[in-house]
Amino acid sequence: MVSSKMKEKVKIWARRLECPVDDDANYENTYWCNRDLIPIPEDRRTWTWQGFAGYWIITGANNSAWTAGSTMLSLGLSVPQAMGVIVGSSLIISMIAVVAGWMGSHDYLGFTVMSRASWGMIGGFWPVLNRIVTACIWMGVQTYWGGQAVKIILGAVIGPKYAFMKNTLPLSANVDTCSLVSFFIFLAIFAPMLMIPPEKLQLPLKIAFVMIVCNIFGMLIWSVRTAHGAGELFHAPSTESGSTLSWNVVYGIQAILGLWSGGIVDWTRYAKTQNASIFGQGVTCPLTIIITALCGVIITSASATIYGKYFWNPFELLLHIQSVSMSPGARAGTFFAGLCFLASQMALCIVLNAMSTGMDMAALCPRWINIRRGCYILTIIAIAICPWNFVNTVTTFINVLSGWSIFLSGMTGILIFDYFLVRGAQLHTGDLYKGNKSSAYWYTAGFNWRAIVSWIMGIWPLLPGFIRRIRGVSDGNGWDHVYDLSYFFGFFVSGSLHWVLHTAFPAMKQTGSSPFEMELHRTRPSHLQGLQSEGYVESTASQEYEIVSVGKEKDTNV
Repeated sequence: MVSSKMKEKVKIWARRLECPVDDDANYENTYWCNRDLIPIPEDRRTWTWQGFAGYWIITGANNSAWTAGSTMLSLGLSVPQAMGVIVGSSLIISMIAVVAGWMGSHDYLGFTVMSRASWGMIGGFWPVLNRIVTACIWMGVQTYWGGQAVKIILGAVIGPKYAFMKNTLPLSANVDTCSLVSFFIFLAIFAPMLMIPPEKLQLPLKIAFVMIVCNIFGMLIWSVRTAHGAGELFHAPSTESGSTLSWNVVYGIQAILGLWSGGIVDWTRYAKTQNASIFGQGVTCPLTIIITALCGVIITSASATIYGKYFWNPFELLLHIQSVSMSPGARAGTFFAGLCFLASQMALCIVLNAMSTGMDMAALCPRWINIRRGCYILTIIAIAICPWNFVNTVTTFINVLSGWSIFLSGMTGILIFDYFLVRGAQLHTGDLYKGNKSSAYWYTAGFNWRAIVSWIMGIWPLLPGFIRRIRGVSDGNGWDHVYDLSYFFGFFVSGSLHWVLHTAFPAMKQTGSSPFEMELHRTRPSHLQGLQSEGYVESTASQEYEIVSVGKEKDTNV
């Protein structure tokens, strides 16, 4: 039996480990609410249009965009056809970003809380968990490539002793000693950066995106000048034709959409003005993806002329340069390129993986997990999964992960259709933090059956084609073609059906709005009044609260 004294100690430590609370806050830590889940207050809305432009440069100028050309060419497209697919896909991505980002910039809420409106207070955990699972894997993969950037930098500085150090690990480890050491060095640099609050990330991101732009064009100039042209890849014809080529184009579009379909609502809630994010989403987003993909194709083609081999991954290209030559020029060039890629991976891991997933994890246990703690939990998981196993082997698993957008597409469709068509862009904000039947979003035992039915109906027709593609037995039958349309199919079928079901079976307070207002009775010790560092307090011991009421509704219906 556990003694009463031990139980009391557990209670005390549980209170001390609760998330910090702002001084004079209009909220309390509950199982539904903390500082990072409430509508972002005005003093924390600091992101300007430059910040969002930088966000999309970091998000768009990465390995995914760099290697997008190789993905399209593997489907049998020529370079002009591949670039046409990338242009079309990026324009669609920008439109989705503007529409989805509208929610964050007008209601100052993130994906985690917005999901409660459409899925129910408990049902909202399902889309959040889906994002967390995929983010854990991608975080590991991106930190591995961050380690490769460190390997390039130290290889240039120290020389062959580091770059080609003796491997003491067995082949079954799927990683060499130098890469493993570099991986942990990257993590040591990366971990302190997670202490920076999201609203204060603009300056580091501005520095990062300047380095990224300079690096891409620097490598482009070097490769074209050294190869005396763009190489032979641009003259290669398509290897497919007819209906096969057409369906591959369709599949290529949805494959690219799946890479940039998440995390949009999360950051727009930090917008200083309601239109601050539009330029970044509508202009910078497509331009960055298009330019990065084009530069990636040119650099790969030109470097093949130089080295006689195609290197679609820029990290592998730089490592190959060091293996061929350790001249002062090669070391200087790879050092600066590696430094820029280090900044790119650092920013990518923070913005697209850590912070966004930290917001999701905060929803799982708001009393004890906030964005910062969620980031560190994610980082620990990313280490534990040994990401080099996913990069160097297990290609089937990576294919599964890449196709996971079929599950997220329906969730995105439900979120957007629910907000704009079902609710007319209005929310009972206070009800998003009430975990009982009095909440407009409690529905049936905390679940909105309409969203569940809609998501299942938008997903199940895609599963046969998904499984067939993973198994490598696709032959162009009907199921395969439905899967080729997976993102569009899941998005529109799930979203439209969700709207139809809400029209036929309206829910309590389906329309109308009410503010985020909580009347709280709480007692806080005097030494906890005020935040001791960056708006935080160190302890919430002996803190007690009771939610008396939440807002007043207006213009409601049943």
